[in-house]
Amino acid sequence: MTAAAQMLDTYPADLGGIDRERLTACIEACVECAQACTACADACLSEEMVAGLRKCIRTNLDCADVCEATGRVLSRHTGYDANLTRTVLEACAAACRACGDECASHSGMHEHCRVCAESCRRCEQACRDLVATLG
Repeated sequence: MTAAAQMLDTYPADLGGIDRERLTACIEACVECAQACTACADACLSEEMVAGLRKCIRTNLDCADVCEATGRVLSRHTGYDANLTRTVLEACAAACRACGDECASHSGMHEHCRVCAESCRRCEQACRDLVATLG
C-alpha cells in the first residue's frame, strides 16, 4: 500500500464523497508525473542539441509544477472545495496534455521524452477520471 493510500485510509473525517480509489490514483499519478517531467527537463539539458529542446524543457517544468501543486491540493481534505479541486484537476490535465504532446514529438530521438509522455498521458487520464466523479 502506498503512502497516499495509507494517508487517505487514516483520514479521520469524511472525504466529501470523493471516490477514494480514483483520488489515490490521481495523487500517485501527479507525483509520478512531476518527477518524470523534472527528470526529462534535466535530461533535455544534457542533450547536445539542447537549443531544439527549449520548448520541451519549459513545458516539462511547467507540467512538473502544476502536477506537484495538484498532488498537494488533492492531499488536503479539510474545508474541501469541489470547485477549486475541479479547476486544479482541469489545469493539471491541460498541462499534462501539452507536455505529453511536446515530449511525444521528441520521443523518436529521446527515450526520456517517450517515458515522460507516457507519464503525462497517465496523469492526464487520472485527472479526467477524478473530475468525472466530482458531480
